[in-house]
Amino acid sequence: MRFTLRHATRCVLPALLLLGLGAEVAASTLNQNVSWTINRAGTSTKYRVVAYGDSIYAGYNGSTISVAKYSAPTVDAEYLSATWNADIESVRRTKSGAVAQDVYKNKIVAERSYMQHSSTRVVTFEMCGNDGLQARTAFKNQNGTCNYKVLTDAEATCKTYVGQAMDYINANAYPGTKLKIIGNLYYPGYDADNTQSTCKDASTGATVKMQDRFLPSLARMNYWMCELARTKGFQCADNFAEFMGADIDTNGDGLADVDGLRYIPGETEQNYVLRITSTLRSTIRDASQHFTSASSSFDYIQSDDVHPTYTGTTVTSGLLGDTKGSGAPRATSFPNGKSPLWNQYGHERMGWRLSTSNPPAP
Repeated sequence: MRFTLRHATRCVLPALLLLGLGAEVAASTLNQNVSWTINRAGTSTKYRVVAYGDSIYAGYNGSTISVAKYSAPTVDAEYLSATWNADIESVRRTKSGAVAQDVYKNKIVAERSYMQHSSTRVVTFEMCGNDGLQARTAFKNQNGTCNYKVLTDAEATCKTYVGQAMDYINANAYPGTKLKIIGNLYYPGYDADNTQSTCKDASTGATVKMQDRFLPSLARMNYWMCELARTKGFQCADNFAEFMGADIDTNGDGLADVDGLRYIPGETEQNYVLRITSTLRSTIRDASQHFTSASSSFDYIQSDDVHPTYTGTTVTSGLLGDTKGSGAPRATSFPNGKSPLWNQYGHERMGWRLSTSNPPAP
């Protein structure tokens, strides 16, 4: 019997921020900055993970005053603490609702001092999700002849600022930084987009399936995140594969679906997009039902159909200012490199994927 684990707490998104699938994405943004230290017994040595991004790395949960304590960067900090036998400070400099340009200019550039600190060993960032969401909303609201330019513009903007962000981090991060890594985009609301547009294609005069338009656009964004990472000294955590592909082989090609969907270093954009949108399209599943075996699945998406699920408590953030705190790790060791929760929540999965690139020593 299959079962689905859903996060117990569901929150209604305020109009201030992302309003969820199919609704307007507001221009307003909200800083949600957190510094949380994994305090490990028997050591006073401390290193830093710096994470820049939007509501995903923020651990957004629908609240303007709190976020998930264990969002992906802090989950990764637990893995690092165990590997390095050290205290790890997870610094999340994030702005919910921010597009790529905003993350780049007002977080990565304006708040570069956080990655310049001498304790920094890992710098990670994610962006472009709100560019995609805004383009999707604009497309869904179209009538008459479809204008695909809103999608191609989002792709171009994403590629531009991802490249600039990598160049800036390379030039400004503490020289002792051991790992620089980007997380790409999963597809929130994949099943909900399996419907026709209200606009009509100029060539055919017919409506188009929105999923068929959005998936290639997302694939091109993800390709360039990983390809630019490859050429600029970054690692790429393929969140699309981790969220959208099952941990089992459902199409009989000899690979777990998650492995088949991953970006292959050095492949062409054409080859990657073809694999995602055609060859392996049948293996893509909505992240609300991520199969970890043939008989069990977990929900990686909160009820807003946008943000990753999480476990544990929340911390104050946003309108009431930044949060600084510390606590013991939830687990002191990971014998197989995986927390018992690694595949049960969206943020746990994302944090684990970040950890697979962690260097063995600081």
